[in-house]
Amino acid sequence: MNSPDTAARVAELRRLIEDANHRYHELDAPDITDAQYDALVRELEALEAKHPELAAADSPTRRVGATPAGRFPQVTHAVPMLSLGNAFEDGEVADFVRRIRERLDRQDLVFSAEPKLDGLAISLRYEDGVFVQGATRGDGATGEDVTANLRTIAVIPQRLQGSGWPKVLEVRGEVYMGRADFERYNEHARLHGGKVLANPRNGAAGSLRQIDPKLTAQRPLSFYAYGVGLVEGGALPDSHSATLARLREWGFPVSDLAKVVHDVDGLLGYYRGIGEARDGLAFDIDGVVYKLDDYAGQREMGFVSRAPRWAIAHKFPAQEQTTVVESIEVNVGRTGAVTPWALMQPVQVGGVTVTRATLHNADHVARLDVRNGDTVIVRRAGDVIPEVVQVVVDRRPPDASPWAMPMACPVCGSEVVREEGAAVWRCSGELTCPAQLVQSVFHFASRRAMDIDGLGERYIESLAEFGYLKDVADLYALTLDDLLEMKRRADERDGSTPAALAKSGVKAGKVATKWADNLIEAIDRSRDTTLARFLYALGIEHVGESTAKALAQWFGDLELIRRLPWPLFKRVPDIGGEVARAIGHFLDQPGNQQVIDRLLERGVRIGDAQAPNPKLGEGLDLATLLVDLEIPKVTPVRAAQLGSAFADAQALLDAPAHNLVTAGLPHETANALVAWLEDEANAGLLLRSAEALVELRGRLPARGAASAGPLEGKTVVLTGTLVSMGRDEAKDRLEALGAKAAGSVSKKTSFVVAGTEAGSKLAKAEELGIEVWDETRLLAFLEQHA
Repeated sequence: MNSPDTAARVAELRRLIEDANHRYHELDAPDITDAQYDALVRELEALEAKHPELAAADSPTRRVGATPAGRFPQVTHAVPMLSLGNAFEDGEVADFVRRIRERLDRQDLVFSAEPKLDGLAISLRYEDGVFVQGATRGDGATGEDVTANLRTIAVIPQRLQGSGWPKVLEVRGEVYMGRADFERYNEHARLHGGKVLANPRNGAAGSLRQIDPKLTAQRPLSFYAYGVGLVEGGALPDSHSATLARLREWGFPVSDLAKVVHDVDGLLGYYRGIGEARDGLAFDIDGVVYKLDDYAGQREMGFVSRAPRWAIAHKFPAQEQTTVVESIEVNVGRTGAVTPWALMQPVQVGGVTVTRATLHNADHVARLDVRNGDTVIVRRAGDVIPEVVQVVVDRRPPDASPWAMPMACPVCGSEVVREEGAAVWRCSGELTCPAQLVQSVFHFASRRAMDIDGLGERYIESLAEFGYLKDVADLYALTLDDLLEMKRRADERDGSTPAALAKSGVKAGKVATKWADNLIEAIDRSRDTTLARFLYALGIEHVGESTAKALAQWFGDLELIRRLPWPLFKRVPDIGGEVARAIGHFLDQPGNQQVIDRLLERGVRIGDAQAPNPKLGEGLDLATLLVDLEIPKVTPVRAAQLGSAFADAQALLDAPAHNLVTAGLPHETANALVAWLEDEANAGLLLRSAEALVELRGRLPARGAASAGPLEGKTVVLTGTLVSMGRDEAKDRLEALGAKAAGSVSKKTSFVVAGTEAGSKLAKAEELGIEVWDETRLLAFLEQHA
C-alpha cells in the first residue's frame, strides 16, 4: 500500500470508528457489531504503529469513547476513566504477562480476574459516605451527570454501610440489565405495543440516559462495582482484590466471580472456566478482565495513551455479527402457531455457523422493519436460538418492501388467523395440518376428550412418522397388524430391543401383543361418545371442556353446530366474540369438516343429540344478530331501531343509505353500516347468519315442551374423594341435570358435595353457611333423577 492509499485508509478508519462511537455511546443504536468495531480499531492501531507520521492526537485510538452528547450537564473526571486494551488470542495474554514480568522483574505475578460485563461504565462519587454524583464514562476525561437516574437503581447504595470509608470516594462500575429482566421487559413491551430493546447493553445505556428519571425507574437495571477512582481523606487496601472486598463491606454489589489467579496458566484457566459458565450467567459478558493485583505494581507499570499497561480485556468470540437476510419464512408449530424466521447468508456467531434466526412474531418483524435483502445484526448467546436484533437501515436495498404474514398456512393451505390484540398468528386447519398432527391426535385421545387409554405421545409420533396417521380419523382405521408393524419399525429406528423379548429370549414373531390388543379395544370403545366430549376432542382454539359442554347443551346437535356462522355462537352464555370467531374459523376450513365426516363414517357415534335449548329463542332476531356481528357504531339501541324498521336481513342489505337515516340512525352510523355491508364477505356473513336464525327457530321445541333440569341455575362445587364414582363422573352427571360446576366456593355456590378428606373448600362452605351434601345424599339424588 503506497503512502496516499495508507493515509486515505487511516482517515476512513477514523471516520468509521468515530461514527460507531457516536452511535454506540450517544444514540444507543450501533450499526456494527463489537467484533467489527474491534477489527477497525486494531487495523487503525497497526497502521499508526507502522506509519507514525500519520498518528494524530485526536485519533480515536487515543480516546476512550465518545464526547458527551450535551443532553446532561458535563462532569470532568478527577481520575480519567480509561478503557482497556484487548486480547483475542492466548498468545496475546502471554505477551501481556511477559511485559509485566520483564518490567517489574518478578516471576510470580498475582492478578485479579473478573467478568467483563456488557453494560455502561459509570463513576459514583461519595462524600462523607453519601452518594452525591454519578457520571457516565463519556470520552474518558468528561462524562455526563446522570445522578438522578442512578438514584433509581436500587442496588446502588445512597449511603455507605459500616465505617472506615474515605472522605471522598469515587467508585467505578458497570450498569447492566440482567438477561431475565431483559426478556421480561421485552415480553411485556411486545404484549403492550411498547418499544422492544435490541439487547441488554443497549437497554442499560438507553435507560440510564433518559431525560426523565421516572422512565429510568421503569427499566430493570443492576450494577456491579469493579474499582475506584479518586480517593481523598482516607486509605484503601494495597491490592485490587482487597479493595473489592472492602467495597462489598460498604454495601456495593461486587461480582462473586472475581478471583485471584497466578501467571499465564491462572489467567487462561479462569478464561476457560468463565467461558464454560457464560451461557448460564444471569447477565451478558463479552470477555474477562485481568488486572495486576497489587497497586504498587500498577503504579510502576503506568499507562499508554488510553489504557493501563497493568490490565487487559480478554475477549470472547463475538456473539453478534452482521449478515444479510435472503428471505423471511414462516414455521408452523405443533400448536398451530405461525412464527416468522430469517434465512440468512452464513455467518460465524459465537463460534457457530448461523444461517437461520428467529423473528419471534409478526409484530416483532414490523417493529424491526426487517425486509428481504436487509443487512441485519444477529445475536446468539450459547444454546439460545439466534435472533435478529437490529436492521442496518443505511444498507437497505432500494427495492426492499415490507414483509407481511402469509394468509394461508404454508403446510396445509388453511387460513392463518390472528385474534384481536394477540401477538401470535395461527393456522386454523387444526385437524388437517401435518405440522399439528401429533398434538391434535394426542389431545383427541386424552382422557377428558375421546379417552383412548394407552395411546401415548411416543406411539402417536411413530404412527405419524411411518404414515399410519394423517389425521385423527385414521385412528379408527388402525389394525392390530398396523400397531405391531409400527412398533417393530420404531424399535429398529431407535436401535432398541423390546424388554419382554430381551428377557425371554423368544423370537420376534412371538412377542406378546397384549398392549396392541388393549389399544385397539380402547379405540373401539371411544367410538361411542357425547357431543361435549367430541367437540372438546376436536381441539378448537379456546374451546375447553366447559365451552364444549355449553355448546352441546345449547345447540344439542353436531350437524347443526358445524353449519352455524360464528355470530350465532355468541347466543351461548359466556361465549364472546373471540371464542365465537375461533369456532367459526375452525368450521370454515373444508379440511376440518372433511375430517369430521370421516370420523362419523368410521363409526364415531354421538349418543346424546337433542333439540336446541328453548332459551335460544330469546335472542333469535335481527336486532340481536346485528349486535353479535360487531358492526362498527351499531350499538344495541341502533340495532333495535334497524330490527324494527326492516323485515329481514335482505331488506336491510337492499336499503339505500337514506332509509337507514329514516330508521333513526345518525348519518355517521348509517355511513359506517353502509361501508360494512359493501364488503362482500360481511354481506355474505349477514345473510348466512340470518338463514341460520330461521333454521334455529324451526328446530326449537314448542314452548313448554322441554323442562329445565332439576339443578338448573344451581352452582355446585365438588371436593374430597368419592368412593362410588370419580369426581369427573359426578361432575358430568350433575351438569347433565342443569348444574354449573365451579372450582372454588363463593357466596354464589348453591351447595358443596364433600367426599372423604375434603379440605379447605369444605371449611369455606361451612364458614359461609353453604349447604353440604355427603356422598350418600348425592347418590340418592342422582338415582331419583336418573
